[in-house]
Amino acid sequence: MSTTSRSLADDIRGRSDRELIDLVLARPDLARPAPADLSSLAARASTKASAQRAIEALDRGHLQVLEALVVAGDPAPLPEVLQLLGTDDEATVEAHVADLWTAALLWRGADGTHVVRTVPDVLGTLVGLGPPFPERRPGATAPAGDSLRAAIAAAPAAARAILDRLTWGPAVAVLPEGGAGATAARWLLEHHLLVAASTDRVALPREVALLLREGRLHRETTLLAPELTSRPVSAQTVDDVAGGAANEMLSRIDELASAWGAEPPRVLRAGGLSVRDLKRTQERLDVPAGFAGFLVEIAYAAGLVADDGEIVPVWAPTAEVDEWSASEGGRRWASLAIAWLTTTRASHRVGTRVADAPVNALGPDVQWPAIRAIRREVLSGLAGLPPGHAADADALRARLLWRRPLRPSRLLAEAVGGVLREAEWLGVTGRGALSTPGRTLLGHHVSPGGTDTAERGAGDIASSRESLAAAMSAYLPAPIDHILLQADLTAVAPGPLVGSLAAFMRLASDVESRGGATVHRFTSGSVRRALDAGWTADDVLETLRRSSSTAVPQPLEYLVSDVARKHGVTRVGSGAAYVRSEDRGVLEALLAARELGPLALRRIAPTVLVSSADPGALADMLREHGFSPVLEGRDGGVVVAEPARRRAGSRHRTAPPALSPIDEAFTQALVSGLRVAEANADVRRAHDVARLGPTIPATDPVVSLALLRDAIADRHGVWIGVSDRYGATTRHLVHPRRVEAGRVYATDETGREQSYSVHRITGATLEAPST
Repeated sequence: MSTTSRSLADDIRGRSDRELIDLVLARPDLARPAPADLSSLAARASTKASAQRAIEALDRGHLQVLEALVVAGDPAPLPEVLQLLGTDDEATVEAHVADLWTAALLWRGADGTHVVRTVPDVLGTLVGLGPPFPERRPGATAPAGDSLRAAIAAAPAAARAILDRLTWGPAVAVLPEGGAGATAARWLLEHHLLVAASTDRVALPREVALLLREGRLHRETTLLAPELTSRPVSAQTVDDVAGGAANEMLSRIDELASAWGAEPPRVLRAGGLSVRDLKRTQERLDVPAGFAGFLVEIAYAAGLVADDGEIVPVWAPTAEVDEWSASEGGRRWASLAIAWLTTTRASHRVGTRVADAPVNALGPDVQWPAIRAIRREVLSGLAGLPPGHAADADALRARLLWRRPLRPSRLLAEAVGGVLREAEWLGVTGRGALSTPGRTLLGHHVSPGGTDTAERGAGDIASSRESLAAAMSAYLPAPIDHILLQADLTAVAPGPLVGSLAAFMRLASDVESRGGATVHRFTSGSVRRALDAGWTADDVLETLRRSSSTAVPQPLEYLVSDVARKHGVTRVGSGAAYVRSEDRGVLEALLAARELGPLALRRIAPTVLVSSADPGALADMLREHGFSPVLEGRDGGVVVAEPARRRAGSRHRTAPPALSPIDEAFTQALVSGLRVAEANADVRRAHDVARLGPTIPATDPVVSLALLRDAIADRHGVWIGVSDRYGATTRHLVHPRRVEAGRVYATDETGREQSYSVHRITGATLEAPST
């Protein structure tokens, strides 16, 4: 590493291969697209957008050190940085400075450490500090520290109260119009403790603020992460609870697919699921509101439900749901867990308000890319604890707030709480601790370098999915093929049922209660539902006898037989609609019932009635009043009312082009290429400088502007290519002076000032150093 650098570009060119690899790993955005050479890498690293991404990734400790370096001046002496931080932990500060240098937020010159030019612009107002005296009063000399201390000590009480309010920011206040406040403000202005920011505002100069803060930059310096407190919990209990939660999740997704397959809810005009339909789904599944939103969102993320794309669109299960339901439990859970970890949809936002509008499930406002990184950080925090230890939720929030200090604290706290709830519902955690399948999920899909499944090959994804499925299968209850029938018309399923039996029980019974065992209740309505689907009474009873470990109770046999006896006695067909029955007493009862008056029934034959009502509506109304009709087709046969199986079209997702992960091997190859490109560029510059000047490669406008701004700061010459109105490109050696209003102002080789439109600059490269 060179210590005689004049700029960030010189610093980066002087770094070793290992140091360059560490830079790219710390800032992966620099690698795509691959820079042409090290100069382009340095130019990209110094752009405001890239610097902002790097700063947003800093934790509070590194951010506080960076802020202290900016305030300390250029270059920043270490003793002054330690004083600003209010610490004597020199080793930790030096380690943080080294990390910031590795990330190219600093560069090292012969005179010390310098902050990259764009960093102060990204940081903006520093921890409530105002500008220094010279910026407020150009050309004026800042008052001496001793005189400022004396003025502060002599300040009247009212003046001192104003200073106390401004000490920790904001550093600007409205000038009082009269009274004691105006007198105090005038006194502070006269003694240079405040400066005028405008006609009606005053500002606290940075030098005064630091004196009031006793030389400290922050109220509290936290260079290291807060301790993550935890409580012990049995590791076996954690995995058992996680397995139970995963089994419950799989069961609920099955029920959701069944419910939406029969009665798919409408898609809102603006996209999403209406509040009323979400409430109906919640009641149908008998789950809390938050859990209902999570269920539909994870089903959508896993590709199990989708907008069917019809003229009147509905949310319906996709074709993949049938294959998913028939798969082994561990594989089903693995697909849900991977979808949850990698999706950018934040289900905890469902039901909240964004921009004073409600956030609907499956709507566009649920999209929040930041949630994916938050999930990984929460799980990584839990993974840092020994197995069988659950993190304290408040301590985990504090750790995440320290890890992401630039994110709004309220949003981050809500997101952490949402991730913890979802992880518990899904079985990634149990009793607040990371489960064994959860650790497998984290290990396979979040690498130390931040690589996720989007950057892995298909073989790696399939392998990790299988190992994840195996990890959860060990803790899922084994599906059982029997139930326990009871005399009170209920059946107890002591565990998850196998697919065919589960489908039958959903059809022929209603769930009464859930828990370690599920209680199903048989009613006349549920039995009729099975008969409407084409089952006979003998089929129902035979399935119950075959599936029950106990004998079929007599009351249940009576219920099935009684419903079957009445079922189909009355038949409804289309005429508009007709009702026919061999039992004339039933027809007489229909004609005599006042409640059926709206149907306008009339007799056309001893065993036939007709109505103008729709056949389906007619059958429903007769059922509501105690009759048991069946629909009859045009051929006189019974219409089997199979449960609706609405399916949305498959969501064919176009796979993105395969990208190599930005890992050690990738960065080594990239750095080797950059070394070769830089050597070739040096040879070309040395060869071309004697002719017409160096070859000017076409560069991204952002990179060109960054090179020009670096040249302004370092007073370097730059070769630029400029396209004229006819498309011809000319080359100019210039010394840039400023960039403003979309134009570059520079002096050419003759010393005359020229201006160039930024959009016409095709590329830029630094002038070769003289030998």
